[in-house]
Amino acid sequence: MNLPDTMNTVEGFYFDTYNKITAPCSESLLKEAMEQCAKYHNLLSKTTPGSDVWRCNHAEGKPVEVSEDTVKILTLALEMYRNSGGAFNIAIGSAIALWHFTDGSRKLPDPDALQRAVEKADCSKISLKDREVVMPSGMQIDLGGIAKGYIADRIGDFLKARGVQSAVLNFGGNVLVIGGKPDGEPWTIGLQTPYGKKGEDFWAAVRCCDKTLVTSGIYERSFVLDGVTYHHLLDPRTGWPVQNDLLTVTVVADESLLADAITTAIFVLGPELGAQLAAYYHVPVVFLYKSGEAYCSPGLDLVIP
Repeated sequence: MNLPDTMNTVEGFYFDTYNKITAPCSESLLKEAMEQCAKYHNLLSKTTPGSDVWRCNHAEGKPVEVSEDTVKILTLALEMYRNSGGAFNIAIGSAIALWHFTDGSRKLPDPDALQRAVEKADCSKISLKDREVVMPSGMQIDLGGIAKGYIADRIGDFLKARGVQSAVLNFGGNVLVIGGKPDGEPWTIGLQTPYGKKGEDFWAAVRCCDKTLVTSGIYERSFVLDGVTYHHLLDPRTGWPVQNDLLTVTVVADESLLADAITTAIFVLGPELGAQLAAYYHVPVVFLYKSGEAYCSPGLDLVIP
């Protein structure tokens, strides 16, 4: 396939975030790739009636047959739940729903209601056999911490199957790069400065080819109430925002599905246990602490200005 030398970019808004794909190929091909997001949104969104997730959440304990895509996501999600000791948990949908990070109301959830929601979030009670999912009645799953990674992988595959050898996909903190830059040099992917100007302020950068970078941080969605900052990264074991010394966690991996899930788990676990989980999955990790100090796994090409 003959690809143009000039870089083209298309943007779209899916999964409550802005998405961008840049590559030296036709704009029409990039638009076709971006349109794949709509298909996955309709399949995986918890708020879209008829989606796999919506049907699971409204099945009242009855079996639900889901797509192969959903099976692959759920398989890793349940594995990560076990290997992280519950730090990664897709079943906290009911707890997430009690928080108000996006509507501007700045309200805390009722502690008793939050505790009841946490008690329902036992992923060990989710049965996945072939393509059949069975969940306890009242459980609400939310794939927001893993689905974007899977989608980035699939859209990357879509482009590569059509001859694209160089591209950057940025799905709201999930970045996947195909190959290197057209001139053969590695891509340089900036790590967002917490509370800085989005897309402009970077505290560091990673140089890489054929990798995915995923960052979890406390600065994306939060509100301040009575002098206390409450952010959207909840500890599934308590239902309350994680309290540790971290601002952000970034992992670099071959697969965005894994990177998406493990980044959240590492943040919840904190630096020591999180580093152990990263080592188990053989993924490099970058910790940015509230003190401004940083830690980077050996061998990672991290550039700090």
